[in-house]
Amino acid sequence: GDWDFWADWKDRRLWVTVTPIVLITFPAAIQAWAWEKFRNPWGATIAVLALLFGEWVNRYFNFWGWTYFPINFVFPALLVPGAILLDTFLMLSGSYLFTAIVGGLAWGLVFYPGNWPVIAPLHVPVEYNGMLMSIADIQGYNYVRTGTPEYIRMVEKGTLRTFGKDVAP
Repeated sequence: GDWDFWADWKDRRLWVTVTPIVLITFPAAIQAWAWEKFRNPWGATIAVLALLFGEWVNRYFNFWGWTYFPINFVFPALLVPGAILLDTFLMLSGSYLFTAIVGGLAWGLVFYPGNWPVIAPLHVPVEYNGMLMSIADIQGYNYVRTGTPEYIRMVEKGTLRTFGKDVAP
Protein backbone atom coordinates (compact mmCIF):
# COMPACT_ATOMS: atom_id res chain seq x y z
CA GLY A 1 0.00 0.00 0.00
CA ASP A 2 0.95 3.62 0.39
CA TRP A 3 3.17 2.93 3.38
CA ASP A 4 5.45 0.87 1.18
CA PHE A 5 5.30 3.05 -1.92
CA TRP A 6 6.31 6.46 -0.61
CA ALA A 7 9.45 7.18 1.39
CA ASP A 8 7.70 9.90 3.39
CA TRP A 9 5.01 7.43 4.53
CA LYS A 10 7.48 4.92 5.93
CA ASP A 11 6.75 6.15 9.44
CA ARG A 12 7.54 4.67 12.82
CA ARG A 13 3.97 3.61 13.63
CA LEU A 14 1.82 2.42 10.75
CA TRP A 15 4.43 1.22 8.26
CA VAL A 16 6.11 -1.13 10.74
CA THR A 17 2.79 -2.69 11.75
CA VAL A 18 0.87 -2.94 8.48
CA THR A 19 3.60 -3.91 6.02
CA PRO A 20 5.10 -7.01 7.75
CA ILE A 21 1.65 -8.42 8.50
CA VAL A 22 0.52 -8.09 4.91
CA LEU A 23 3.79 -9.22 3.33
CA ILE A 24 4.31 -12.46 5.29
CA THR A 25 1.51 -14.35 3.56
CA PHE A 26 3.11 -15.16 0.19
CA PRO A 27 6.60 -16.02 1.53
CA ALA A 28 5.03 -18.28 4.16
CA ALA A 29 2.84 -20.03 1.60
CA ILE A 30 5.69 -20.55 -0.86
CA GLN A 31 7.95 -21.64 1.98
CA ALA A 32 5.41 -24.28 3.07
CA TRP A 33 4.98 -25.51 -0.50
CA ALA A 34 8.74 -25.69 -1.15
CA TRP A 35 9.35 -27.48 2.16
CA GLU A 36 6.53 -29.97 1.66
CA LYS A 37 7.33 -30.85 -1.95
CA PHE A 38 11.11 -30.53 -2.14
CA ARG A 39 12.42 -30.13 1.44
CA ASN A 40 13.83 -26.85 0.21
CA PRO A 41 14.71 -24.71 3.26
CA TRP A 42 14.82 -21.37 1.45
CA GLY A 43 11.35 -20.94 -0.03
CA ALA A 44 10.59 -17.68 1.79
CA THR A 45 13.89 -16.13 0.69
CA ILE A 46 13.26 -17.05 -2.96
CA ALA A 47 9.72 -15.63 -2.70
CA VAL A 48 10.99 -12.39 -1.19
CA LEU A 49 13.72 -11.99 -3.81
CA ALA A 50 11.18 -12.54 -6.59
CA LEU A 51 8.83 -10.05 -4.93
CA LEU A 52 11.57 -7.46 -4.58
CA PHE A 53 12.57 -7.90 -8.23
CA GLY A 54 8.97 -7.31 -9.27
CA GLU A 55 8.71 -4.31 -6.94
CA TRP A 56 11.84 -2.73 -8.40
CA VAL A 57 10.56 -3.27 -11.95
CA ASN A 58 7.27 -1.65 -10.89
CA ARG A 59 9.00 1.27 -9.20
CA TYR A 60 11.30 1.91 -12.13
CA PHE A 61 8.79 1.75 -14.98
CA ASN A 62 5.70 3.12 -13.20
CA PHE A 63 7.19 5.78 -10.96
CA TRP A 64 10.32 6.83 -12.79
CA GLY A 65 9.32 5.89 -16.32
CA TRP A 66 5.89 7.54 -16.31
CA THR A 67 5.94 10.25 -13.66
CA TYR A 68 9.67 10.89 -13.12
CA PHE A 69 9.48 10.48 -9.35
CA PRO A 70 12.99 9.96 -8.01
CA ILE A 71 13.60 6.29 -7.23
CA ASN A 72 14.80 7.07 -3.71
CA PHE A 73 11.30 8.43 -2.95
CA VAL A 74 9.55 5.17 -3.81
CA PHE A 75 11.90 2.33 -2.85
CA PRO A 76 10.31 -0.93 -1.63
CA ALA A 77 10.75 -2.40 1.82
CA LEU A 78 13.69 -4.70 2.43
CA LEU A 79 12.30 -8.11 3.43
CA VAL A 80 15.35 -10.35 3.04
CA PRO A 81 16.46 -10.45 6.73
CA GLY A 82 13.00 -11.59 7.84
CA ALA A 83 12.80 -14.21 5.09
CA ILE A 84 16.20 -15.61 6.03
CA LEU A 85 15.08 -15.88 9.65
CA LEU A 86 11.80 -17.52 8.62
CA ASP A 87 13.65 -20.10 6.53
CA THR A 88 16.20 -20.68 9.29
CA PHE A 89 13.51 -21.42 11.87
CA LEU A 90 11.81 -23.91 9.53
CA MET A 91 15.10 -25.57 8.62
CA LEU A 92 16.25 -25.92 12.25
CA SER A 93 12.93 -26.98 13.74
CA GLY A 94 11.13 -28.71 10.85
CA SER A 95 7.89 -27.61 12.51
CA TYR A 96 5.30 -25.42 10.84
CA LEU A 97 3.87 -24.39 14.23
CA PHE A 98 7.24 -23.31 15.63
CA THR A 99 8.03 -21.47 12.41
CA ALA A 100 4.66 -19.74 12.44
CA ILE A 101 5.00 -18.57 16.04
CA VAL A 102 8.70 -17.86 16.47
CA GLY A 103 9.60 -17.23 12.82
CA GLY A 104 6.57 -14.98 12.30
CA LEU A 105 7.53 -13.04 15.42
CA ALA A 106 11.11 -12.72 14.17
CA TRP A 107 9.82 -11.60 10.75
CA GLY A 108 7.91 -8.75 12.37
CA LEU A 109 10.62 -7.78 14.86
CA VAL A 110 13.47 -7.63 12.32
CA PHE A 111 11.45 -5.69 9.72
CA TYR A 112 12.11 -2.15 10.97
CA PRO A 113 15.75 -2.67 12.08
CA GLY A 114 16.43 -4.35 8.73
CA ASN A 115 15.11 -1.31 6.88
CA TRP A 116 16.66 1.27 9.18
CA PRO A 117 19.92 1.78 7.20
CA VAL A 118 17.84 2.77 4.16
CA ILE A 119 15.35 4.94 6.04
CA ALA A 120 17.66 6.62 8.56
CA PRO A 121 18.79 9.43 6.22
CA LEU A 122 15.14 10.36 5.68
CA HIS A 123 14.62 10.99 9.40
CA VAL A 124 17.39 13.58 9.66
CA PRO A 125 15.94 16.81 11.06
CA VAL A 126 16.44 19.95 8.99
CA GLU A 127 15.17 23.49 9.19
CA TYR A 128 12.98 24.32 6.22
CA ASN A 129 11.34 27.73 5.90
CA GLY A 130 11.62 28.29 9.64
CA MET A 131 10.10 24.90 10.53
CA LEU A 132 11.85 21.83 11.89
CA MET A 133 11.05 18.94 9.56
CA SER A 134 12.55 15.65 8.48
CA ILE A 135 13.79 14.98 4.96
CA ALA A 136 10.79 12.67 4.46
CA ASP A 137 8.42 15.49 5.47
CA ILE A 138 10.02 17.81 2.92
CA GLN A 139 9.74 15.14 0.21
CA GLY A 140 6.02 14.71 0.85
CA TYR A 141 5.53 18.45 1.03
CA ASN A 142 7.35 19.28 -2.22
CA TYR A 143 6.34 16.31 -4.38
CA VAL A 144 2.58 16.55 -4.27
CA ARG A 145 0.64 13.48 -5.36
CA THR A 146 -3.03 13.19 -6.26
CA GLY A 147 -5.69 15.07 -4.29
CA THR A 148 -7.57 12.10 -2.87
CA PRO A 149 -8.12 12.28 0.89
CA GLU A 150 -5.44 9.76 1.84
CA TYR A 151 -2.81 11.92 0.16
CA ILE A 152 -3.87 15.28 1.56
CA ARG A 153 -1.35 16.27 4.19
CA MET A 154 -0.95 19.09 6.62
CA VAL A 155 2.61 19.85 7.56
CA GLU A 156 2.80 21.28 11.07
CA LYS A 157 5.76 22.58 13.00
CA GLY A 158 8.19 19.67 13.16
CA THR A 159 5.69 16.91 12.40
CA LEU A 160 3.79 15.37 9.55
CA ARG A 161 0.08 14.76 9.94
CA THR A 162 -1.44 12.03 7.80
CA PHE A 163 -5.16 11.20 7.71
CA GLY A 164 -4.87 9.71 11.20
CA LYS A 165 -6.13 11.57 14.23
CA ASP A 166 -2.84 12.37 15.96
CA VAL A 167 0.57 13.61 15.03
CA ALA A 168 3.63 11.37 15.06
CA PRO A 169 6.37 12.93 17.20
